[in-house]
Amino acid sequence: MRNLFQNPFPETDIARCSIWEMLVSRDIDAFLAADWSMVADDFVEEGFIGIDGRRETNPDKWRLTFPSLAAYRDEWLRQARDFAEQSFAEDPRAAIFATTTLEDIEINAEFALARKKFDGRLTKLDGSFDVLKWQTVYYCRLHGGRWKICGFTGYLPNPMGSD
Repeated sequence: MRNLFQNPFPETDIARCSIWEMLVSRDIDAFLAADWSMVADDFVEEGFIGIDGRRETNPDKWRLTFPSLAAYRDEWLRQARDFAEQSFAEDPRAAIFATTTLEDIEINAEFALARKKFDGRLTKLDGSFDVLKWQTVYYCRLHGGRWKICGFTGYLPNPMGSD
């Protein structure tokens, strides 16, 4: 059984290890705290772009919802604050880690393609569920001596081909 909170990459694989920490561990903790400052330095602002797949398999339906990092930050904060107002019957941090998988990171020179997937649910106090079932492809690059996010195509169906 895998340790939900443990980075799956060996410490000797510095690139993948640091990308996982950025996209999983730090992102989850910042989201739960609704604190953008915890992840602000994980992004390259210049030229940032975020595509919202709208959980659609047809790319014709995807939208350029985040033409800037500021647009993405504002939506990220809105979602984080909305999440913080909900009450769960389980530890949200453990549940989000349990639903999150990031095991496929392709490195090519100073660029990386990271595929982060969510597949699970969080139980709310009222017995209903918050379903986490989508995936995001992150575009990362080595910038200023560390790996950062320069864009993404997200909110895609998981698995692709499913509606």
